[in-house]
Amino acid sequence: MDKPYRRVGSRVRLAVRVTPRAGRNAVSGVSVDAGGKSALAIRLAAAPREGAANDGLVDFIAKALRLPRSAIKIESGAKSRHKSLYLAGDPDMILDRLANWTSPVLRNEDDERKA
Repeated sequence: MDKPYRRVGSRVRLAVRVTPRAGRNAVSGVSVDAGGKSALAIRLAAAPREGAANDGLVDFIAKALRLPRSAIKIESGAKSRHKSLYLAGDPDMILDRLANWTSPVLRNEDDERKA
């Protein structure tokens, strides 16, 4: 399975699939679309009203990756569950933090596919 993130020039692109109105903010796995593209599945407590879910997503990722909110931009999908985010900063550091943050989720997804 492809990782839901990759380096693009001096930034990192992160693909996410958001489920709003969850009980709490959490990474719930990896979503794979019909074309085989993977996205990090994220559950957010915020409702999808007036940008609250997008703000909640940026806050959640900023806290998890220890990045300033200003380093995270929603490039596409602002009104969709499927979003592409670009993370600015040191790409190697961001990729390392993403790997550490998502490795348990990615490992579980791979184990489930093998079973």
